[in-house]
Amino acid sequence: MSQSVFLELVEIKAKTASVLPFLIGLCYSWYHYGTLHLGYVLIYFVAMFIFNMAVDILDNYNDYHHATEGHDYKQKTNIIGRENLSLRFVFWMMTSMIVVSAILGIALASVVGWPLLWMGLYCYLVGIFYSSGPRPLSSLPLGEFFSGSTMGIMISFICVYLNTFETFQWNFSEIFSIFIIALPNTLWIANLMLANNICDKEEDEKNERYTLVHYLGKQRSIHLFVGMNVFAFLAIILSVVLKLAPLTVLLTFLTAPFIWKQITLFRNKQVKRETFICAVRILAVGSAAQVITYLLGILI
Repeated sequence: MSQSVFLELVEIKAKTASVLPFLIGLCYSWYHYGTLHLGYVLIYFVAMFIFNMAVDILDNYNDYHHATEGHDYKQKTNIIGRENLSLRFVFWMMTSMIVVSAILGIALASVVGWPLLWMGLYCYLVGIFYSSGPRPLSSLPLGEFFSGSTMGIMISFICVYLNTFETFQWNFSEIFSIFIIALPNTLWIANLMLANNICDKEEDEKNERYTLVHYLGKQRSIHLFVGMNVFAFLAIILSVVLKLAPLTVLLTFLTAPFIWKQITLFRNKQVKRETFICAVRILAVGSAAQVITYLLGILI
C-alpha cells in the first residue's frame, strides 16, 4: 500500500475535525483553569488520532461491504475496491489501531480516574457503530448529531478533564461552559457530515442509506448547512460574553468573508469532488482562527 493510498484510506484531509477540538480544549484549560498536564494530553492525542484513523478505515471497510450491486460504488468510488486493497490486510490494520488506542486510553484512565474510561467508551461505541451493524449511525438521520457531538464536544471535554482531573467539578456550570466553547467545532464538524450527505444523496439512497438529507430534502438541508455556520459564530460571541474566552476570539470574525464565500460555492453546487471541500475549508479556517485568537488572548 502506497503512502498516498494509506492517507486516503484514513481520510487524512479530514483530521482537522479531531485536532482542532483538541487544541480548543487545551486553550480553554489554560485560560479558565490555568493548568495543563502535557504528558497526559500527549498520550491522549496519540490514542485519539490513531482511533480516528481506525474509524475512517472502518467507514470505508463497511461502506464497501454494505454497497449494493448494480452500480459503480465498490469499484470506482470506494478506496478499497478502486485500489484493489486486500480486505484481510485492511481489517487487521484497522483492528490493530483500535487495540493500540484502547490500551493507551485504559492506561491513562487508570492514572487520571475512571470518568475518562466512560467518556472514552462512549466515543469508541459511537466510532465503531457509526458505520457498523445492521443500521449504522451514519445511515440514519443521526449521523450529524453523533459526529458533531462526539468529535466536537467529547474531544474537547476529555482534553479539559485530563488537564483538571484533580479539581474538576461535575456540575452544570462546568459542563455547559465546555459545551459553549466546543459548539463552533461541533457545528462545523456536523456540517462536514451534512455536506457529504447532501452530495451523496442519490448514491446513499441506492445503497439504502436514509440520512437526514433523505428526510429533509436537498434544499432544506442546504438551509440547515447555512444556519449551522451562523450559529457557530453566535456561539463564539456567547463564549466571550460569558467570559469563557478572551475578547481576542472575536477576531475569528475576520474569517467570515472567506467562510461566506465557501458557503455560497456550496449552495450553488453540491458535487462531492468539487464542492465538498468547501465544508472542510470552513472547518479548517474557522476552527484554526478560533484556536489562534484564543491563544493570542492568553498570551497578551
